[in-house]
Amino acid sequence: MSYYYFNNNTDEHGYHEVHTENCTFLPSPSNRTPIGYYENCKVAILAARIAYPNKKFDGCYFCCRECHKG
Repeated sequence: MSYYYFNNNTDEHGYHEVHTENCTFLPSPSNRTPIGYYENCKVAILAARIAYPNKKFDGCYFCCRECHKG
């Protein structure tokens, strides 16, 4: 299991990028929101969507590639 966060800022497509705690591109503590421990990025993104229904999420290309839409 990994601990997941999302970036408080959106990317150019309006998505909040989801990262694992060990990602090289993890935003600074003041610029991220915790999601929690999950088995994989798909479950973490689902949890984030439930908790924040007005936000869109995408996986980080580097640490959550299987959830990255581009």
